[in-house]
Amino acid sequence: MPFQLVPKEEKFFDLFNNQASHNLEAAKIFLELAQNWSADSSAFARLQDIEHEADITTHEIYDRLNRTFVTPFDREDIHELGSEMDDIVDLIQSIASRMQLYRVDHSTEDMKSLAETLLHSVESVKKAVAELQHADKSRRILDYCIEINRLENAGDRALEAALARLFQGKPDPLEVIKWKEIYEGIEAAIDKCENVANVIESILVKQA
Repeated sequence: MPFQLVPKEEKFFDLFNNQASHNLEAAKIFLELAQNWSADSSAFARLQDIEHEADITTHEIYDRLNRTFVTPFDREDIHELGSEMDDIVDLIQSIASRMQLYRVDHSTEDMKSLAETLLHSVESVKKAVAELQHADKSRRILDYCIEINRLENAGDRALEAALARLFQGKPDPLEVIKWKEIYEGIEAAIDKCENVANVIESILVKQA
């Protein structure tokens, strides 16, 4: 093992795990909201709190990056990983807020299905991130990334099915606009999970 006069800053892994935990908590709350919809739910305030905490964690990642001489992997990858994970929480909170703004008064089976896929994706992200600090776990990490990619494809199919049902018959144009944005917002959060997986795969390739 090469000698390092200045040790690598390992605190980044704790921060990434914190960010992944924020993602998971937000995805769980959003699924609960989808399954038991209420415009007056306390879940909206909880999501805002989590989004704020995630922002703090992201800023701490950037601040530590600016103050750290030797990082565990490329600085660009650290910045991108922190940013992409923060976007997941931002999107989840944004979707919930938009539903309140649009005065949505019910959930749908398609929303529940997409929210479930999002939760599974976020769970796999958390597992992959948790193993990043273990160089000997690259095969396991790649398996999690493959699962995230599979779930992104499943999210695409679920979105297509949801949109097809949305346009059946003679729907109310305003309802179509509202639900199309909601469905696409959830799928965008699932896409962000795939972006995280792509960053992690890039890190593994560089460390190989």
